[in-house]
Amino acid sequence: MLPSSNMKKIPWKPILGAIGAIAFFIGLRALDAPAHLTHALNWIAGLGPLGPILFILLYITSTVAFLPGSILTLGAGAVFGVVWGSIYVSIASTLGATAAFLVGRHLARDWVEGKLESFPKFKAVDSAVAEGGWRIVGLIRLSPAFPFNLLNYAFGLTQVKLRDYIVASWLGMMPGTVMYVYLGSLAGDLATLGAGGRAKTPAEWALYGVGLAATIGVTVYVTKIARKALQEKIHES
Repeated sequence: MLPSSNMKKIPWKPILGAIGAIAFFIGLRALDAPAHLTHALNWIAGLGPLGPILFILLYITSTVAFLPGSILTLGAGAVFGVVWGSIYVSIASTLGATAAFLVGRHLARDWVEGKLESFPKFKAVDSAVAEGGWRIVGLIRLSPAFPFNLLNYAFGLTQVKLRDYIVASWLGMMPGTVMYVYLGSLAGDLATLGAGGRAKTPAEWALYGVGLAATIGVTVYVTKIARKALQEKIHES
């Protein structure tokens, strides 16, 4: 038995928080989370004004729990349309990334460091962030070369300020958000989500196709520039 004085020195809050988080993650994955996320989207679609609020809460939870955000991002396009879907996903992904950042910085630092041991680029990223701050965060957000969910936690170990992290993440995630929401709006129509609406005319489908091509083109172009700039910064560090 440990003396009571030693027991009091044990950081129970972070330990219990980490145990609870691990149990939560395992439980979600065991329950076939992607399928449940899809069902949740169908349910949210019929909730009216309450739907966006619950969608944002679901997205935040999924981000913290390492669940695939692409399902929800595509689903937002089908459920809410391009404009509102992009707005809701932008809010939700930024809040979710911020929540994971705070967990990585204050509650699960050792666990995150262990995960990053298999990610050799992180040391270079850490050095680049220390020098470039929010600019590097924004460039990394634009680059698909880094795992999104783990990156949210990893940034918590860097020296970047919370405010800078939030703004840079929001801006950096925007192009990809719009592209995936747009794709979701097309997939939603093709899958006849929200059945009952009229079929689209060839002219409307052509307009969707042009918009999709433009969205993908801009995203790829911006991503290419960001990747090049990021590699230069990392090599300099």
